Amino acid sequence: MIKPLRFIFALGALLLVLAGCSVGPHYQRPSVDMPAAFKEASLSPEDAQRWKAAQPADDIDRGRWWAVFNDTALNELEAQAMAANQDLKAAAARVAQARALQQGARSELFPRVDAGFGPTRQRASNAAQGLSDDAPNSASTLWRGQVGASYEADLFGRVAAGVDAATAETQQSEALFRSVQLTLQADVAQSYFLIRRLDAEQELYRSTVSLRGQTLKLVERRYAEGDISELDVARAKSELASAQSESLGVERQRAVGEHALAILLGKSPADFSIPPRPLQEISVGIPAGLPSSLLERRPDIAAAERAMAAANARIGAAQAAFFPRLTITGALGYESSQIGDLLQWSSRTFLLGPLVGTMLSLPIFDGGQRQAGLDQARAKYEEDVAVYRQTVLSAFREVEDSLSTLRILGTQTTVQDEAVQSAARAAELSHTQYREGSVSYLDVIDADRGVLLQKRVAVQLDGDRAQAAVNLIRSIGGGWDHAGADTARL
Repeated sequence: MIKPLRFIFALGALLLVLAGCSVGPHYQRPSVDMPAAFKEASLSPEDAQRWKAAQPADDIDRGRWWAVFNDTALNELEAQAMAANQDLKAAAARVAQARALQQGARSELFPRVDAGFGPTRQRASNAAQGLSDDAPNSASTLWRGQVGASYEADLFGRVAAGVDAATAETQQSEALFRSVQLTLQADVAQSYFLIRRLDAEQELYRSTVSLRGQTLKLVERRYAEGDISELDVARAKSELASAQSESLGVERQRAVGEHALAILLGKSPADFSIPPRPLQEISVGIPAGLPSSLLERRPDIAAAERAMAAANARIGAAQAAFFPRLTITGALGYESSQIGDLLQWSSRTFLLGPLVGTMLSLPIFDGGQRQAGLDQARAKYEEDVAVYRQTVLSAFREVEDSLSTLRILGTQTTVQDEAVQSAARAAELSHTQYREGSVSYLDVIDADRGVLLQKRVAVQLDGDRAQAAVNLIRSIGGGWDHAGADTARL
């Protein structure tokens, strides 16, 4: 006959062995087809050879990447957004929720202990006590003071799978927080450069309005002298009013952009304004990096990968539902019919095993409920795999788009500068010839319109280049290390 002590040790050893029998699938990150280099990045053969398998680095400090633009006002706006944006605060609260859920899942790894004290007033039936129907039977009071404990031995990894899933979901929430943070930083920079571009357009229209006002005075003087007809005066007034109207349109766009920026900073539009300052041409070096680095740096990809890990762990929990569950319970304390006798040694009591039910439960038939749960978990995992791969492909596309945009904008800006110079020269010649009477005022109008159009296109290209630079930084995951990375020049 096995002695009690030996039996306890044997039972404990058996539980430890069974606890290691996890039935969940081993998680392995799905493969993704990746090019050795970006199509637009023009990497050298030496750079291409540095391709490596991705190692998650989405939690690295991206630093103040916007400082590459060397703009003090932008630096201040980014700091305000990081401190007061409500979307960022909501994302931080979601991380706190996920961490609390993770702690709740981890609590199932430990025994539950509780204590209780109080009386029980009861009267058992005569039949339950084996008494005759007319036998005297009075109610009794029983005082109890005891400590109870319960523990589920994680025989097949159900609890551990739940902890793994909660841990992965916490990491997913943290990655999503960093994604919201990066998006906020980029949106602030985008809005800021949009406002600066509109300031440059507004300055262009102010100079145009001033120039057309002077031209109108000249035309009116010539009309008063009888050199030209009233038609030229009407045309000059129309061009002046047109420039003033377009200037008001730019002012309206700037007001809307300023309101949007205020919301990003966590402020009411009524409490925020930014002084006008035209956008200047910027030139910064941005490393595009290798395709594998996207899997390391981009927080949205990290979040999609962690969602897969959580779904994989949920499969393990669903599979464990098919196997027995062992719950160890017990209670130790005192009970007495009189509260004054409750703590006497003779009143001690204990209970090992469940008060109701069984210690070891084995599911037999549930109408397919557990199989449905397993099928759902597997389908969720397949969904997350597809989302992960699509997220990676989208990331590659965003980087390629930004690189091609910067490359083409660089060439387009050079060509546009030539167009501005040619338009300005044509306008200068048309004004001279008009004063000499060799061309009509329509030629002057066309030339002035051409200058305004070409200058406005040049200003818009400068704004597009600044915003494309921000898009590229967002696409490659934020800040960077210049060592060993290809650089795209603006």
